[in-house]
Amino acid sequence: MTFSALWQPLTLGRLDLSHRLALAPMTRNRSSPDGAPGDLAAEYYGQRASLGLIITEGTQPSADGQGYANTPGIYTPEHVEGWRGVTEAVHARGGAVFIQLMHAGRMSHPDNTPHHRQPVAPSAISAGQDILTPTGPQKTPTPRSLSVEEIHATVADFRHAAASAIAAGADGVEIHGANGYLLHQFLSPNANHRTDAYGGSIENRSRFVIELAQALADEIGADRIGIRLSPAMPLGGINEGDTERVRAQYRHLVAELATLNLAYLHLHHVGDDELLRSLRNIWPTAVLVVRYGRNREQIADDVAAGLADVAPLGRFALANPDIVERLRSNAPLNPVDPSTLYGGGAAGYTDYPALANA
Repeated sequence: MTFSALWQPLTLGRLDLSHRLALAPMTRNRSSPDGAPGDLAAEYYGQRASLGLIITEGTQPSADGQGYANTPGIYTPEHVEGWRGVTEAVHARGGAVFIQLMHAGRMSHPDNTPHHRQPVAPSAISAGQDILTPTGPQKTPTPRSLSVEEIHATVADFRHAAASAIAAGADGVEIHGANGYLLHQFLSPNANHRTDAYGGSIENRSRFVIELAQALADEIGADRIGIRLSPAMPLGGINEGDTERVRAQYRHLVAELATLNLAYLHLHHVGDDELLRSLRNIWPTAVLVVRYGRNREQIADDVAAGLADVAPLGRFALANPDIVERLRSNAPLNPVDPSTLYGGGAAGYTDYPALANA
């Protein structure tokens, strides 16, 4: 087992990183009911600052963007103040913060939102998924299809959220275009049945994502923006079709996004290595790759093979705040407690022991 590829420095956007690891975004459901992160979040992210690039949990850019209970927002002054505590904690320990902007779209339920309105989506097609609400699991309802004017307003919401993230001290934002949420819904033919400029062809289904990325680049600078995509990821009721259709969709989309010269492309990869290689070749800046089912021995593989520049860590980092030190020294890892992943307090959040206390 060799991790030598991980310990090389890298320039990513405006950041100079000392290694090739990062914290992957993971929903933890521990914000206040109004969406402001608190002291526990500052402690949690600060503990993991040695990962260098900290990509936060999905953060709604508007009230309509919320999908789950107790997830953070970044669109009110209270949200900005809450996130400022997080960014200061990470910066104090030498890390950098990109806040992930996530609009859940149809992967939501009125009981989980502050306004209790019907979810919105590209088309009025339910995800058909179970979603946890304060009263227990319920089915995702049929969403309301966004009008063209509302699509433009949603882009404006993201733009405001990106500016708010920078005001909170973040080094940048990651656009969540993956995992069955709103942007992914626009990309997927089984979730997007529109007949206007935002549906139908590959070019039209890509339009919302491209316009949104351009708007954010105009607002805060392209070198402060990453984007996460998950080709063929079957989460949230998404079915993007056969392999060739998926390849055509993402080669077009990534080629268009590449012209913006964003800081990075973050791929949640499910196994089509031919597509991964072609996207790596298209993309002009850093590529981050997370693979499902990757074990400890495989963490460096994509970086060593030239398929990725950074290997973000999810559950390994969740349970090991000093994961960088543990990998450098080949130390044992804390196991994850699945019962504390979502919601609650410090247990399973900030109380995983570091090596010095293990």
